[in-house]
Amino acid sequence: MNTFISGGCKNGKSYYAQRLAQDTAVGEGRPLYYIATMIPRDEEDQARIRRHLAEREGWGFETIEQGVNLTGILDRAKAGEDIDLGGVFLLDSVTAITENEMFPRTLKGNAGEEITTDPAAPERVKEDMLAFGKAIAEAGGSVVFVSDGIYGDGGEYSESTEEYRKALAGVDLALAKACDRVVEIAYGTEEIWKER
Repeated sequence: MNTFISGGCKNGKSYYAQRLAQDTAVGEGRPLYYIATMIPRDEEDQARIRRHLAEREGWGFETIEQGVNLTGILDRAKAGEDIDLGGVFLLDSVTAITENEMFPRTLKGNAGEEITTDPAAPERVKEDMLAFGKAIAEAGGSVVFVSDGIYGDGGEYSESTEEYRKALAGVDLALAKACDRVVEIAYGTEEIWKER
């Protein structure tokens, strides 16, 4: 069963998702994977990654680094890498992988640099997410997708930020339609919007 989890930042989504993935893997005797999507740009990002690794320590996750091209995990498994597609995969986060695809690494983070986007990225990310979820489900596994609902607030943003918010909303909507379970986490409270 694939699950889509969304909600605001710092609301407990990651902990909820980790617990759900671990409970599923342990309960069904399947391997447990954490798909790390952050591509670090600076020391602050490196520190955040170290903190996340420490928080996951002891949970039983095997980390798969995949900041772009999510279906690349399927290719890696088919090429003989030790990845059981029948396992439980936690993808944290849809937000980061969408950003990585839309704003190529070389264009991020430099002061004064003009930010451009890859116009094909939103559709590509959506197709990759759906294909990955379908392939894992067909192999007897499950995916827990985690995303930040950053597109719901008001305010004025730059053109590139608005493009990103719109793209993420589209990816999230497609995942919510495709997944068996949809959960929103708000202030640590779970709201189940869909369950098959």
